[in-house]
Amino acid sequence: MFVNRDNYLKYLKIWLITLFFLIVSMVAVGGLTRLTDSGLSITAWELFSGILPPLNNVEWNDYFSEYKKIPEYQNINYGMSLNEFKTIFYWEYAHRLLARIVGLFSIIPLLFFSFKFKENQNHLKKYYIFFILICFQGFLGWYMVSSGLVINNDVSHFRLAIHLSLALFLICLIFWSFLDIIHINKYKKKYSELFLILILFIIILQIILGAFLSGMDGGLIYNSWPLMNDKFYPNDVSIMDYFTYEVFNNPSIIQFFHRTTAYVLIFLTIFLNYLFFKHKLDFTDILIFDFFLLLQIILGIITLISGAEIRYASLHQLGSILVLCSYSLILYKNTN
Repeated sequence: MFVNRDNYLKYLKIWLITLFFLIVSMVAVGGLTRLTDSGLSITAWELFSGILPPLNNVEWNDYFSEYKKIPEYQNINYGMSLNEFKTIFYWEYAHRLLARIVGLFSIIPLLFFSFKFKENQNHLKKYYIFFILICFQGFLGWYMVSSGLVINNDVSHFRLAIHLSLALFLICLIFWSFLDIIHINKYKKKYSELFLILILFIIILQIILGAFLSGMDGGLIYNSWPLMNDKFYPNDVSIMDYFTYEVFNNPSIIQFFHRTTAYVLIFLTIFLNYLFFKHKLDFTDILIFDFFLLLQIILGIITLISGAEIRYASLHQLGSILVLCSYSLILYKNTN
């Protein structure tokens, strides 16, 4: 039972909603940082320093000199001017600044709640997991960046996928916590949780494959739909390529998997609609999910045929949040 329930829940709701949108913004800026190839422009972690951008030419030249030491500059951006460097620098700087704001906003309000509403300490304890995960997310961000500083021209797509996946997990966890507070009505009739988990697994797999594609610039090949250069499957790989470890490093195969997984998800969603109709559940929920899934598919197709144009690719990434959250609502309402 909450003490000072009304004020406590009001502040808690505001905090969760704001934290939700801050992390969504961080994902959006992070996506644009990746799409503009800006993620390696700052070559040091700068956990406490780097809050302010360079303020004079000496500082700018120091950052630029460090960037010139990494493979991305030497092999791809050799000869880049300082002004061109500033453009990619500010994208990464904005992403890191948002990360700092998210970190502070995940802990300072909690400390305030702990002081202001001491009687609700037991309920507050679970929210500290947000701060821990956000700190871990910061570490993963540097772990990802470090993979592109020594040998590779870019960051590891495996680490990129882990970094993005944790951010989306945090978004869903905060969204779920908000649903808990507002006491949203759940379904009176439940249906197979295994089937719901299967769809969730497919959605997560699809997001990971999308992150792989982004990390390998896989959206720049096979820019046609529904076929891949007049074939259902890529024609630059052999059957045996699908059965080696290198399958995860092959953008053609990953794009094929990404397309195929989308078709599987569509089929499962159609069956999910049938279950909603059969069990006479609130059809509004499934229609919201249907809409965001359809929007995501359309954005994916446009992104592909446009050659991964930044504006479409960014919207496509944000679309994954809408799909995941709308599906989380269905999952939440089906729990006991």
